[in-house]
Amino acid sequence: MTLSNPKKTLLLAQQVIKTQASALDDLVSKIDQNFATACDLMLATNGRVIIVGIGKSGHIGRKIAATMASTGTPAFFVSAAEASHGDLGMICHGDVVLLLSNSGESDELVSLITSLKQLGTPLIALTGSPTSTIAKHADINIDISVREEACPLGLAPTTSTTATLVMGDALAIALLDARGFDQNDFARSHPGGKLGKRLTLRAQDLMQIGEKIPKVSPGMSLKEGLLEVSSKGLGMTTVVEQDGHLIGVFTDGDLRRTLDRGLNIDQTKMQDVMTADCQQTHPEILAVDVLELMQTKRISAIPVIDEDGKLVGALSMHDLLNAGVA
Repeated sequence: MTLSNPKKTLLLAQQVIKTQASALDDLVSKIDQNFATACDLMLATNGRVIIVGIGKSGHIGRKIAATMASTGTPAFFVSAAEASHGDLGMICHGDVVLLLSNSGESDELVSLITSLKQLGTPLIALTGSPTSTIAKHADINIDISVREEACPLGLAPTTSTTATLVMGDALAIALLDARGFDQNDFARSHPGGKLGKRLTLRAQDLMQIGEKIPKVSPGMSLKEGLLEVSSKGLGMTTVVEQDGHLIGVFTDGDLRRTLDRGLNIDQTKMQDVMTADCQQTHPEILAVDVLELMQTKRISAIPVIDEDGKLVGALSMHDLLNAGVA
């Protein structure tokens, strides 16, 4: 089966996006005192934020709960259908409940209101109708009304679910900011995958140490330095004083400059051909920041020194890429 009218299909797809974009523009004006009060309620609770929805709003509710939980606001989703069959027991006194319903009349949510009120949980509603049953019984109603659905039939929840999702994101990010949730907090809740690596891995976790560090003394010959470069495979060697202090590096670029000068590799000392003012990093620096430095300076390896300037490791671009930091 193929498209009977591709041009019409493209125009319809463009209209869907335009309709939803227009609705989001309208949503900006609905960020009012109710939004701020809702944030205050969620910040003040010692419990969790429980997002309750059904149908498409339920799918959006799961996303909002996940976003809040990962940005410093303890939250989880409860299906309205399951809540009336036992899952209401997951909600405790001290929690705050966020009810999602575009119509504000979803039977499954309306039936929970009395029980939630008896439990004493503050109710925040995200509805498209401020005169609806859910909006009137909630402590706070945040308006997420839209002029039209993007569905040409006006039936499938499209623009309304987008508005709900975006308002949920706005709440989550407002709470993140109010809590002072920072990059370190984010890293603790995202330890896995590429994002976790970028936020948690540091130079000390990936650097070469001990005998794997390419290292020569200042008085060694250039020939010995070249052997060290080739044997360690980092494309460079560090030049280190007897007490462990880093005083320079010798790279492929230094080798090219040395050959251009026609120097004798047996008689030339490393201290005479090294780069003294070299790039370096520290063990506690995030690996992603080391990667950015290396890319900016166009270097393939970098020495790692401690606070006293002593060499403790060496890190290559290969190490960073293998670890999935890029």
